[in-house]
Amino acid sequence: MSDLIKDLQWSGTITNVTGKQKVASQIAAMVKDGDVLGVGSGSTVYLALLAIAERIRTEKLNILAIPTSLEISMFCAKLGIPLTSTFEHTPGWLFDGADEVDPNNWLIKGRGGAMFKEKLLISSSAVNYIIVDESKMVQKINTNFPVPVEVFPQALLHVSAELRKIGANDASIRPAKGKDGPVITENNNMVLDCYFDNVSDSLERDIKSITGVIESGLFIGYDLNILVAANE
Repeated sequence: MSDLIKDLQWSGTITNVTGKQKVASQIAAMVKDGDVLGVGSGSTVYLALLAIAERIRTEKLNILAIPTSLEISMFCAKLGIPLTSTFEHTPGWLFDGADEVDPNNWLIKGRGGAMFKEKLLISSSAVNYIIVDESKMVQKINTNFPVPVEVFPQALLHVSAELRKIGANDASIRPAKGKDGPVITENNNMVLDCYFDNVSDSLERDIKSITGVIESGLFIGYDLNILVAANE
């Protein structure tokens, strides 16, 4: 293993570590020999990977992971968790994080710019676990976080205009923090962060119908199991 991967560390501060570790341990305990796992993104997912890697070492489990992002792919490599892809397998079950969860189990995801792969895996997985802490639970979706919309770059102006027609009161290009210019997604597209006057049960479908939209981070009507890490 190269030193670059071996020395890789989680990029941000992990809040509510104790609570998240409890949920991470719960996820790791579900893993069975032969599982194909869809692996999402976020700090709780990272903690779950640490616990799963420990089970692989101590119990000699044979599992495969399908990651949603380059970052998680690199952490799997560091931790010795074998990877596969959707060319070869579909996930038996998946665990992922979320930016917001409302009482209907509607989600906003996509802060990491991987919403297309996240939605692909959630749609194709038989069972989905969404692991969050209490700060992500909201009464109304699109309260604390914008709805991210992944857009083919040359379609930005068209998509922005069409989003406003379906109720977006703000649609702005997401700027990067570690580089000059905008955020580039896992698929080399751009992100418009949007706030809507009303999030209806048809909004995800309405956004996706706009030519130039690759995917949105709005998840409405999916069969999800929400696991909440209580704040300590």
